[in-house]
Amino acid sequence: MFDFLEGYDLLGAFWVTVQLTLYSAVGSLVLGTVLAAMRVSPVPLMRGFGTAYVNIVRNIPLTVIIIFTSLGLFQTLGINLGAEDFTAINFRLAVLGLTAYTAAFVCEALRSGINTVPVGQIEAARAIGLSFAQTLRLIVLPQAFRSVVAPLANVLIALTKNTTVSAAIGVAEAAALMREMIENEAQLILISAVFAAGFVCLTLPTGLFLGWVSKKVSVRR
Repeated sequence: MFDFLEGYDLLGAFWVTVQLTLYSAVGSLVLGTVLAAMRVSPVPLMRGFGTAYVNIVRNIPLTVIIIFTSLGLFQTLGINLGAEDFTAINFRLAVLGLTAYTAAFVCEALRSGINTVPVGQIEAARAIGLSFAQTLRLIVLPQAFRSVVAPLANVLIALTKNTTVSAAIGVAEAAALMREMIENEAQLILISAVFAAGFVCLTLPTGLFLGWVSKKVSVRR
């Protein structure tokens, strides 16, 4: 029944998808945290930049961003992110595009968590002489992260599915393999079912686990 899978590296394609997700998740978490800090910063220029970044990037289709990394950064400007092999270049460009896009959603999720921190705690921190950066690092962000585990889980699940856009620049992940198999094999429904099941296996356990974590670490007011 599944003879059509022979000759195709299905696990390898999903492994590329997992790698794209993990690298992009780490990058977007770091960048999103910086953007969230900028959005609540007392410095108007930093707040303006953070707000502009989020509003602009969220309204640009991910496909446009991914293609721009290939056509704009690599082919036009010659930026290869330290890679020489064409496959590695495309992979890194895809991670860059996914990171830049997802960071805007991480920022908004984290900012909503920052808004849940009682103002009295922030005022108390300032009263004992803590700077804005110290208050953010020691008091605000630890509580904010605990309160937004569930929203960040949704962002991570969306990121996992968004990795399929990387096929637009030739990254050999699951969606690229699915397209190749559909072109070569007369098993459209079965192929689609296999890849759908593969993504469910990636996203469902992630959602369940992070949902459990969210309940365990949530801040009780």
